[in-house]
Amino acid sequence: MPTNLRGALAPMTVTLVAAGVALAPATQAESTAAARSATSTATATAAASPDISLANTQAHLNQLQSIATANGGNRYTGRAGYTASIAYVKGKLDDAGFTTTVQTFSTSAGQSSNLIAEWPVGHANNVVMLGGHLDSVSNGAGINDNGSGSAGVLESALAYAASGQTAKNRLRVAFWGAEELGLLGSKHYMSSLSTTEKNRIKVYLNFDMIGSPNPGYFVYDDNPAGNGARDELTAWYTAKGIPWEYIDVQGRSDHAAFRSYGIPTAGIFSGAETLKSSSQAQKWGGTAGRAFDPCYHSSCDTTSNINATALDRGADLIGHMLWLYAAKDYGTTPQPTGNLLQNPGFESGAVSWTGTSGPITNNSGRPARTGAWKAWLGGNGSTSTETVQQSVAIPSTATAATLSFWLRTDTAESGSTAYDTVKVQIVDGSSTTTLATYSNVGTNATYTQKSFNITAYKGRTVVVKFLMNEDSSLQTSFVVDDAAVATS
Repeated sequence: MPTNLRGALAPMTVTLVAAGVALAPATQAESTAAARSATSTATATAAASPDISLANTQAHLNQLQSIATANGGNRYTGRAGYTASIAYVKGKLDDAGFTTTVQTFSTSAGQSSNLIAEWPVGHANNVVMLGGHLDSVSNGAGINDNGSGSAGVLESALAYAASGQTAKNRLRVAFWGAEELGLLGSKHYMSSLSTTEKNRIKVYLNFDMIGSPNPGYFVYDDNPAGNGARDELTAWYTAKGIPWEYIDVQGRSDHAAFRSYGIPTAGIFSGAETLKSSSQAQKWGGTAGRAFDPCYHSSCDTTSNINATALDRGADLIGHMLWLYAAKDYGTTPQPTGNLLQNPGFESGAVSWTGTSGPITNNSGRPARTGAWKAWLGGNGSTSTETVQQSVAIPSTATAATLSFWLRTDTAESGSTAYDTVKVQIVDGSSTTTLATYSNVGTNATYTQKSFNITAYKGRTVVVKFLMNEDSSLQTSFVVDDAAVATS
């Protein structure tokens, strides 16, 4: 969490709310017996919540610590530690079946990036987002700020992928870059979205510092009209018998970029540099007169700076909200009409597309069919594999569905051997169907339109995927533009 963007750090405004019974000082594990002793309503609420593995969450923190240790003691924007952090999280999500996008942007400290991961199931017009920043300050590993929130979001996403749940809504998780430089990653992401794409985001939940060593249990006092997320957070704490307080975080974290566009936001926080009061210590345990996190923005923010109970509770609450919002009923929101693909001509860069970082480009070395951007796959002249893909929900009411796109190819290869290829695929759950394969043989340096009947997939959410493989010798460029999934 960055310091106050207007200058000196202002004290946080907190409002105490009587919520549940007072707790004894926190132990190092949640009490199952205490949860079972709650009212029947509270028990039912708790039973609906997943138990996110504390050990796995701690393992992610250990990995982030190892990355920092190997890279100058930090994971700061523009440095190797941050790049390695992105690679670690991306690898975990890729392996779990998420479609991931690395969105790069420039900062005063060098290039940074956001990692956006989407579960490729659910209503395309109802996007629910959870996230936290992945970067640290320059003088520390940033394990509480904000390895803790990142680890909680990551482990909750992995648990959901392994659970066999079928998401009703489109689940998207984000790991922001350059938050410590002024929320730059989340601001860049939101500014890159069209109005239509912003309107698809129904809620954004932010998790920035959930494992403070002298913890409190704060809920963002951030409740735009129609936002029930704040109340769902407090209801979970109440059902667990955990007292909580509202807090005004004054736009100091990544939810601010969403709130500025009128998107409902909420979040939790275990405290930073302010001092715990006597009444808070009586309610939550810990030490009065001591900062919630004495290592805030310091070199001592390592894995030794984490309270396991706070981390466990925070991760479980993240999991609860992920499960809740993935299945939330948003009524009869219509599915997209016209072209079901988002950003079909790539003019917003990699927005809405996932896969390999780099192919979606405005590099003038190969022309776009329209505009300036396209997906340029291959052209490397070396052994490489690249993908560009997007999930799309095809309405069950469709009488016909067609995938189309424009393709331009050129090659330095010769002869009739297919050395380099691009496959057009439909991924339907664990099944992949290749609709066509194009190669260095019979290339056409002018754009031609390709079209495929995909009516068989109506009523399903599938992934449209372009998969390129190039060998180690001469280049072949496959340039895709102006894609569409149209229904009638």
